[in-house]
Amino acid sequence: MVYLIGMPYLCFMYEKKIQIDQYCGLDLIREVLYGKWKIHLLYYISKGKKRPSELHREIPEATRRVLNMQLHQLEKHELVTKKIYPQLPPKVEYSLTAFGESLLPVIALMGEWGDANRDQLQKMISKTHPELIQTEAKVRSISR
Repeated sequence: MVYLIGMPYLCFMYEKKIQIDQYCGLDLIREVLYGKWKIHLLYYISKGKKRPSELHREIPEATRRVLNMQLHQLEKHELVTKKIYPQLPPKVEYSLTAFGESLLPVIALMGEWGDANRDQLQKMISKTHPELIQTEAKVRSISR
């Protein structure tokens, strides 16, 4: 127990309540790719954006903290490697592992499916979350 300004403050770590079915490929890939920006990070790293600042410029709506957390998770899942150069200020670069590169065709197919079904997907999403659909002036597309 930690005391915060004279009051007890309980710190709990998040614990997953639903176990991963280790024999289900969908559960496994969901666990590895779960995160709002992970697919984007893998895509941009594959296109040559290696440094955290470059990745943040490509995904400005994400905070640096979230990007760093998701990069760390991708590294733990052996999809990317992190190289730290011994200099001041420190320089960090990310690159895809062979395992990470094997996901690129899957990501490309998902993007193509999304493009092919864009109108229907936008209609469905706008029914439940109209604030999430961007106008054409705001759209930032990933060129394939």
